[in-house]
Amino acid sequence: MQPKYKRVLLKLSGEALLGNERTGDPFNPKIIEQYANEIKEVVALGVEVAIVIGGGNIYRGMNEADSGIERAHGDYMGMLATVINAMAIQAMLEKIGVYTRLQSAINMEQVAEPYIRRKALRHLEKGRVVIFGAGTGNPYFTTDTAGSLRAIEMKADVILKGTRVDGVYDADPEKNPNAKKFETISFQECISKNLKVMDMTAFTLCMENKLPIIVFDMNQPGNLVKLVKGDAIGTLVG
Repeated sequence: MQPKYKRVLLKLSGEALLGNERTGDPFNPKIIEQYANEIKEVVALGVEVAIVIGGGNIYRGMNEADSGIERAHGDYMGMLATVINAMAIQAMLEKIGVYTRLQSAINMEQVAEPYIRRKALRHLEKGRVVIFGAGTGNPYFTTDTAGSLRAIEMKADVILKGTRVDGVYDADPEKNPNAKKFETISFQECISKNLKVMDMTAFTLCMENKLPIIVFDMNQPGNLVKLVKGDAIGTLVG
């Protein structure tokens, strides 16, 4: 069976790497191994995979008034956290035989290539998983925005946003048991209902470039593979 998508960008949150067991460590090796094995299955189907990951498990931007750290400085700290997560995913993928390239928006030649769009495209064409670290390289932009930007630059067919919940709801399902899940929803509906799929900059980029987003539960084994095969998993925003 041919996969539905030829090229995808997988957006992962840093918090997802913690899993459900909170041990005090910044990530759970079992979760990273599960993700890596699923990504390997997707690559085996012939799908080209790019990844953007957040850094919230290591460092979240703090309130300047409370921490004394100005916003721009804190954002750069967060970018470095995303590179640590990207290196963890890369190490696990390489361990199980998946060829990868890590590109960073902040130059750090000892651990990652600098982000070069044409080079990244070539890596994808050769079947390598490309992991983008350090967000956009600029403060005041989230990794959601980095994910949207890289997906557009890489000409991805879709953004697969892996979260801890199985789609987009009209309320927080972790707080409201009666929250209603959307199977599909338009960009305009998300805005009018004030649904927090992504931050507004990232969301607007996707809307303007007609790039669909699928929000799904990444911690449910098998979901990623089913998605790229075309199964109705999560919520399609488009």
